[in-house]
Amino acid sequence: MDKFIGLKELRENMEKYAKLVKKGESLVVLRRSTPLFRISPIEEKEEEWEEVVDFTKIKRGGIDIKDILSRI
Repeated sequence: MDKFIGLKELRENMEKYAKLVKKGESLVVLRRSTPLFRISPIEEKEEEWEEVVDFTKIKRGGIDIKDILSRI
């Protein structure tokens, strides 16, 4: 069963709710008693994660998008 929490409560206690989700609980986040979104744990078999390149580690300040696109 989902647990309902307010958006402000989530912002102020993010670590607490992250731990609950990690344990398997789902949360429905409300703003003014209206559901906004649901936070739920990721199923292990659900999706594979892709590695993302941090271009700031390659060049301070990042890499210009034109340089990236020209190499593709």
